[in-house]
Amino acid sequence: MTDELIPQAAHFLGMTKKALVSEAVRDHLEQRREEIRKGMIESMRVLDGSLSSSVAALTGLSREKIEELGGVGEWEDRSHDSLQGAGMVSILSQLRDGHNARHEGRPFPASVVLCGVRDMPDYRVTSGGNPDWSDPASPFTVITKSLRQNDFTADQIAELYDQHTQATGQEFTKDAVDRVHELTQGQPWLVNALAYEITFKMRVTDTITVESVDVAKERLIRARSTHLDSLAARLQDPRVMRVIEPIVAGMSPDTDMSFDHAVSYVHDLGLIRDTRTLDIANPIYREVLLRVVGDRTERFIRADPRSFVPPDGRFDLTRVLEEFVVFWREHDEVLIQQEGYHEAACQIILMAFMHRLVNGGGQLDREYAAGSKRLHMLIRWFYPGPNGERLVQRQAMELKVWRPGENDPTPEGLTQLDNYLDRLTLDTGVPVMFNRRSKAPPWAERGAFEQATTPSGRQVTVLRV
Repeated sequence: MTDELIPQAAHFLGMTKKALVSEAVRDHLEQRREEIRKGMIESMRVLDGSLSSSVAALTGLSREKIEELGGVGEWEDRSHDSLQGAGMVSILSQLRDGHNARHEGRPFPASVVLCGVRDMPDYRVTSGGNPDWSDPASPFTVITKSLRQNDFTADQIAELYDQHTQATGQEFTKDAVDRVHELTQGQPWLVNALAYEITFKMRVTDTITVESVDVAKERLIRARSTHLDSLAARLQDPRVMRVIEPIVAGMSPDTDMSFDHAVSYVHDLGLIRDTRTLDIANPIYREVLLRVVGDRTERFIRADPRSFVPPDGRFDLTRVLEEFVVFWREHDEVLIQQEGYHEAACQIILMAFMHRLVNGGGQLDREYAAGSKRLHMLIRWFYPGPNGERLVQRQAMELKVWRPGENDPTPEGLTQLDNYLDRLTLDTGVPVMFNRRSKAPPWAERGAFEQATTPSGRQVTVLRV
């Protein structure tokens, strides 16, 4: 009956059968748009990045039923692309040959999208090819345009989270959305992972606040989920180390062409924000980076974090730094020799020491960038007030390194600390000066605290090691 109606209706409406069917389908889908949207949202709820969740979404089977049937296992390593080495060369060669045969009348796709974690020049190197990009006959020159998934803006994050609100009624406060943007800088995986951690893993049912976001951030970093673990694995790549080391150390980077190629590679991996300023892409990556490279140092730390918390519940930073001086005297040579990021060893070792003692009762915020010649750190320690309320103790530090051939960095450091304290609205802080010169004073004259005055008149305590 329908087969007869379609040509008749098309005739009397003055339309082709194809146009009639297309319009009818559009009208039908429009009428059931809300039903379709709810179905899509429900089907997406099972996805959490695991292979089993993908199979569940495709087959309609529950996870329990999948496990009952034998399970599906998991990818051994999802941080790599499926095409590598000789296989990639073969596929790209076939694409080139097929494209070149199109003018002979042979059918072949006009365009093909290749989706990967890096740009094509880097695949050429990892597949064993010459890094020189000038060979026009190379299968790696099949690329016409390279596009990168852009980060979300704050408005786009709000729009994305509002879809969750519309579907469930659960709201994100504006401060929570702003905090997500601050921590992730819009990195798509992190934006979704934080929301998933809060709603599905932490099972928050009330309005989602800044506090929920901060807890989710810590949980993500500690769990080292696949995405963050993949990021950590990249940090031992020599090209990555060459770019990240001057960022952590605050040194001026190299200026040769090979360094530019390394910067482009690290940017394609998403580790840095852009190829000019050399800033780590977002605060979560910044924290993961220092925790990963500081793992080796943390194994040497035997101090009990509880011994630095007096009866009032606050954090005794002076005692912690005194303990660090003892630790540095015992282990500095061994740790610096073992540390792959040699130029940033002082910063990494102190950060690892502080993280070991602060983690669990507080948080560390770090700021560092290439060419800045300093690393800023803010300790946020949570302790109970007299009426049981949650109070926050904030203490600021600045790390500087006195390198061979340089002048004493203390005057510059006091000015930089002044600016940092202004932003934090704090009255004082602790500059830590590492002396890496061969003519550094003997240990008997180092490791002590001294008082200094910043250009704005603040009284601060300087530690020289």
